Amino acid sequence: MFFDKAATNSFHGTGLLNHLTSQEINHIVIMGCATQHCIDSAVRTATISGFDVTLVGDGHSTADSVTLSADQIIKHHNETLHGHYNVEHFSVVRDAEEDLFSPTHDSYR
Repeated sequence: MFFDKAATNSFHGTGLLNHLTSQEINHIVIMGCATQHCIDSAVRTATISGFDVTLVGDGHSTADSVTLSADQIIKHHNETLHGHYNVEHFSVVRDAEEDLFSPTHDSYR
């Protein structure tokens, strides 16, 4: 299934949230491009929308900014988004070599 998006947030203006909810999905794995924009907004929106999130720490990328290198941006977001929570749901950062579709969130609760 594909959802085209026009904004940095994959949930904005798409059917993604409705689809995940209708399928009774409660854990999602996120990876992609534009770490400080698309990835950040997707993780934060997912947690407030009722999902536990696994962010693939070595599965997102970006370009250098004027201030920070791409590597610094990625490391910063991996650190700040690991354990990011919104009361009941939160995100963890795991590497691609792990079994990403077996959530480990309950071990942190």
